[in-house]
Amino acid sequence: MNQIFAHVVDYRRSIVLMASVLALLPFGAAQADSGFYVGGSVGTAATELEVEDVQFDEDDFAWKAYGGFNFDVVVVDLAVEAGYANFGSPGGSVGGLDFDVDVDALTAFGLVGLELGPIGVFAKAGVVNWDAEASIEDFGSDDDSGTDPAYGVGARFSIGSVELRAEYEFFDIDVAGAQSSDLSMLSAGVVWTF
Repeated sequence: MNQIFAHVVDYRRSIVLMASVLALLPFGAAQADSGFYVGGSVGTAATELEVEDVQFDEDDFAWKAYGGFNFDVVVVDLAVEAGYANFGSPGGSVGGLDFDVDVDALTAFGLVGLELGPIGVFAKAGVVNWDAEASIEDFGSDDDSGTDPAYGVGARFSIGSVELRAEYEFFDIDVAGAQSSDLSMLSAGVVWTF
């Protein structure tokens, strides 16, 4: 009887130990790796501009490439990231004239994230160094550039060193002569940590 009881106890211990190990595996495998990473995203960019009561609010296809370094600290992720973004060439009609804007930028962010198993959320803040060229029918073109604050939030799903990322970024750009000017981007992409 004691031998049967001992086997049942050993069997239960083995099950508890195996269940504990299996429960930890997805979490451990899903955690972001520390180290350098590269990524690319595609999405849509919204360009909003108001000059002398004339409003321009158009969207266009956008893409970006970026890289950084991730510091994985148990539950919290910290990272620094730099990249290039092309916000497309949104166009439209303003005051009866055809108008389009080409915008691209270099970005630098600090990120803080929270891991929830394979899923994580993050926020970021930094700067954007942008360059814009506006063309107006029959009036030619003009360009402007600057360095302004940038912010973002996002979610990610990690499988080992590969991460699927969705994010929203807001660039608080200040265009000379405009009453208001904003740029935002909604994107999805893939990141690889090596």
